[in-house]
Amino acid sequence: MDFVNLPLLAASALVFMSVLAGLFSARIGFSFLLVFLFAGILAGEDGFGGYRFDNFHLSFWVGNLALAIILLDGGLRTAYARFRTGLRPASLLATFGVLVCAGITALAGIWFVGLDWQTAMLLGAIVGSTDAAAVFALLTRSGVTLNERVASTLEIESGINDPMAVYLTLAFIAILASDQLTSSPWLTMGMAFIQQFGWGTLLGVIGGFLMAELLRRVASRDAGGGILALLIGSAGLSLFALTGIVDGSGFLAVYLFGLIVANRAAEAVEPTLAAMDGYAWLAQAGMFLLLGLLVTPSTMFDSLGSGLGVAFVLIFVARPAAVWLCLVPFRFTARETWFISWVGLRGAVPIVLALFPLLASTPQAGLLFNIAFMVVLTSLLTQGSTIGWVARKLGVAMPDPADEQGTRAIFQDFALDPTASVGSVCSFYGLPEPTQSSIALSDWMVSELRRAPVAGDMVRIGSAVMVVREVANGKISSIGLGLQVGGGD
Repeated sequence: MDFVNLPLLAASALVFMSVLAGLFSARIGFSFLLVFLFAGILAGEDGFGGYRFDNFHLSFWVGNLALAIILLDGGLRTAYARFRTGLRPASLLATFGVLVCAGITALAGIWFVGLDWQTAMLLGAIVGSTDAAAVFALLTRSGVTLNERVASTLEIESGINDPMAVYLTLAFIAILASDQLTSSPWLTMGMAFIQQFGWGTLLGVIGGFLMAELLRRVASRDAGGGILALLIGSAGLSLFALTGIVDGSGFLAVYLFGLIVANRAAEAVEPTLAAMDGYAWLAQAGMFLLLGLLVTPSTMFDSLGSGLGVAFVLIFVARPAAVWLCLVPFRFTARETWFISWVGLRGAVPIVLALFPLLASTPQAGLLFNIAFMVVLTSLLTQGSTIGWVARKLGVAMPDPADEQGTRAIFQDFALDPTASVGSVCSFYGLPEPTQSSIALSDWMVSELRRAPVAGDMVRIGSAVMVVREVANGKISSIGLGLQVGGGD
């Protein structure tokens, strides 16, 4: 039985030590996911373990399986209210934003790596999307609470931008595979776009409604949370695979599936969340360990400088440019926009996408894989380890309810009736009255914000600041007022 016991001992011990190290490293802000990645590297060919692993097909299969589970878990934890709040900006970031990010990164590939434009665009597509595993995990463990608009935008973007990255990656592999730029590759790109998003959306929605109806029927049969989690997980993976078979985006389908199931069968899903969280963490651990094993650092030294150049352009130029362009119509504050720009985390998705060219025998596929890995490593080291610090520095972190001083600093000292007329409030506090002085204070704040309100939104008027304290059913239900002594605008 040694052929069973020895590999099992090695694998389980590696996971155990990685989790233990991750628990300690998280306290100092070190990304939990990096620990798994480094553990895989140390066990690999250039590490202490000396294990040579180059099974790209297995890595690709495990990576897709893990990402499906992670996206399913993310969908199950996204409420409809949060989805509506962040859907429009997240959708633009997940499509046009990925394209802009890929294009600017491609320029870095041309300048720093010396790639031709088709290969450079393939590199941009590979690293163009944010990673659901990294975003979901690191936002949860960052130690800060974000307002609903920022958090939902980041989470939904990471959940639905993989289809665009996959589509672009496959499209540019097809272009590179053709000897000349005929109309065929471009037609293939157009058809692939329709298939990926069309089938992904259609099957995800239909599957979600059917599964929600099934759960409402079987949940009353004394099925425990563990059994129901297994039922949901297997159904989600089946849908992921079925969507892929018809050339749709399984990533989009499984995320929408989880979202619809969670919101239409909430009572049945609630007991399963603990088990689903365990599945998601197991998937993340296995995926990052395996990808770490796949990496051979000694082969990356020649491209270290160019890889870092691409990474820094992506982090400090491409991602901010894409975010600012996409969020202009939605009136995010400058601080919110800068924070969303910073949380453009790259994780397992770019490494998994970098396996596509290797499997397709695309020219320079090994170089693209090495650069993608350096981009991921740089992103997790810089962005992933500083999310909490940046949130606090930019002032986008919401206060802990137990922190009375912090709560008063954000939500101010005086509570106002949101149904009172804005004119009467301004008259009482000696503030300049707006033109529409007869409308309710809550309606006036919405008209000033020109966007759906969330807790923490503020509007300045004269020497005062009015803050949204609570939102119920999409409407402001509580407003705070702060007066600045001797202030003004």
